[in-house]
Formats: sequence, C-alpha cells, structure tokens
Amino acid sequence: MDWLTAPFEVTFVQRALWGGILVSAICALAGTWVVLRGMAFLGDAMSHGLLPGVALAALFGGNLLVGAVASAAVMTAGVTVLGRTPRLSQDTGIGLLFVGMLSLGVIIVSRSQSFAVDLTGFLFGDVLAVQQQDLFLLAGALFAALMVSVLGHRAFLALVFDSRKAQTLGLRPRLANAVLLGLLGLAIVASFHIVGTLLVLGLLIAPPAAALPWARSVRGVMALAALLGVAATFGGLLLSWHLGTAAGATVSALAVSLFFLSHVVSGLRHRRPRLAPAPALEAN
Repeated sequence: MDWLTAPFEVTFVQRALWGGILVSAICALAGTWVVLRGMAFLGDAMSHGLLPGVALAALFGGNLLVGAVASAAVMTAGVTVLGRTPRLSQDTGIGLLFVGMLSLGVIIVSRSQSFAVDLTGFLFGDVLAVQQQDLFLLAGALFAALMVSVLGHRAFLALVFDSRKAQTLGLRPRLANAVLLGLLGLAIVASFHIVGTLLVLGLLIAPPAAALPWARSVRGVMALAALLGVAATFGGLLLSWHLGTAAGATVSALAVSLFFLSHVVSGLRHRRPRLAPAPALEAN
C-alpha cells in the first residue's frame, strides 16, 4: 500500500491535495450551473480572458490573483453588457471578448522577455506549488461561492428552467445572470493557479457533467460533482507522482475520463430495461 500513501506523506503534495479538494468544491458549485445552462463556451472564454490582468500583474510585480480578479470582473461586466444588446447574439459577444482579451494579453506578454515560466504556469497551472496562504484564499473563495449558491439558488433555478417565469416571480433574472457570471469568474480565478486556464474546464465541467446521469436534484449534482472532483484530484496526483507526468494536466485528464466512464456506465444501465426512463432532475 506504500504506492498509495507514499506521495501524500510529502508536504507539498499534501498542500496540492487540499488545494485540489477546495477547488473541486468551488468548481462543483459553479460548474453545475455552467452545465445546466450550456455555458461551456463562456467558461472557456472567461478562463482565457484572465491573461491581460495576470500579465499586467506579473509585469509590474503585483499579485497575480489580483490581476486575475480584475480581468474576471472586466469579462463579467462585458458579457453582461453585450448580453443586453438586442442585435448581437450572446455567442458573438462572448467570442469577441474572448479574442480581444486574449489578444491584449499576448500583446502585454510580447512586451517582456521574462514571461516564459509565468505564462506556462498560467496556461497549465502548478498544483504542486500551492502554498499555505493559497489554501486560506481558496477556503475564503469556497465560503463566498457557497454563500452565493445558497442565496441565489432559487433565482439560478429559474434561469435554468424558465427565465421568463423568473421575471414574473420578481427574481430579477438579469441580476441573477450577472451574479452567476460572477460565481463562474470566482471559480475560474480560484482554479487557474491549480490547473491553469487551458485545463480549468476539466474540473469546472467534467465532474458536474459526470454527475448529471446519477443525481435527481441540482444539489445532488453539486455534491456528487464535488466528490468526483476530489477523486480526480487524488487519482491525478497519485498517477502524476508514479508516472512523472504534469500534475495539473493529469488531474484534468482524469476528471474528463470519469465523465466518459460515467456516461458509458449510465448508458449500459439504461440499455438493459430498454423502456425504463432516465431519472429526471428535480428543481431543488
């Protein structure tokens, strides 16, 4: 059993595991709504849109997290404003913001000759470099995400199932959508240091999507997605240690593998009694 426990006897791997657990919980809270609302492209755009803020922070010796938060705020505001433009589809607005922010980030990076390592960490993450203060920040981000999820649960449900009814119920769907974008931005900012922006969707989307066939409620999806994210983190770190692979990429790849495994097993389960309906997702 040493092969199973030996990696986690090392301090920096222990911190990486705790960091991955916290990120898995944050991504489960935000990622469930991303999957239910079909916002994967938006999540990808927002993750890449962090580059200008991170690049500026690195260029001027500032805090990378602060730069990421600033870029996430700009992306959230931009998507919200463009989403209210009647003659512009949401996908078009998101795509333009995506390309614009990414281009601006690359321009900033091109002005410096010392970005190679920082840019690699930004794109692919460095879960093994998680420090004690990072864990405190992630714990704070998880608390904030949990509060937003609890307080906005009813409004978010209305957005998923019937946004027009949300208006008649006085739930202010535009505000709820903006808050949901903020929750998504929080999850991406919290995660990019762990798995990088290119791989963040692995933890943000794969666990909730894997949980969807097995859960009967939105809260059930969130809970199971968090467990699957923790399993991907533990297994990814373990495989990375023994195989010598990149830790963040291994965690993300394992999360995606769990998604495919979940849907294959679910398909086989429902194929036996061919007329048996799939479990319906309850609105709670």
